[in-house]
Amino acid sequence: MTEDLPLTAEDVAEIVAILDASQYREVDIATRQFRLRIARGDGADAGFTQEWEWAGAGAALESAVTADEVVDPDAICAPLPGTFYHAPQPGAPPFVAVGDAVGPETVVGIVETMKLMNPVHAGRSGTVAEIVVPNATMVAKGEVLLRLA
Repeated sequence: MTEDLPLTAEDVAEIVAILDASQYREVDIATRQFRLRIARGDGADAGFTQEWEWAGAGAALESAVTADEVVDPDAICAPLPGTFYHAPQPGAPPFVAVGDAVGPETVVGIVETMKLMNPVHAGRSGTVAEIVVPNATMVAKGEVLLRLA
């Protein structure tokens, strides 16, 4: 989608600061345009995750993808720009390895954007055939991170 997000990076950072100063673990904001969920991770140094969903995302986002854009149907791509990490924190085992079976909801990595950790889900079932991007690498939105078989 080429639309700009309805909130700026500063807006999201302010929401995170409010959440960080409270006892709440998450905030879920839904409008007619979008839904934003920000959640506190587990553990002292886990940080926060954010998930965006456009209103009517199911059909609208699928229909926005043209045949020309589907270059590699086995690719799992970065949902937004940032730093791609294979594990939830330094020293932890990676989310997935080559040969692992995954389902649509399996987290295969995280992309850190503006100090927020965004989970990357497989989106479909398969077996991890290749991990394309090295750990802690800057990625662009849409860049291939992994491939499934």
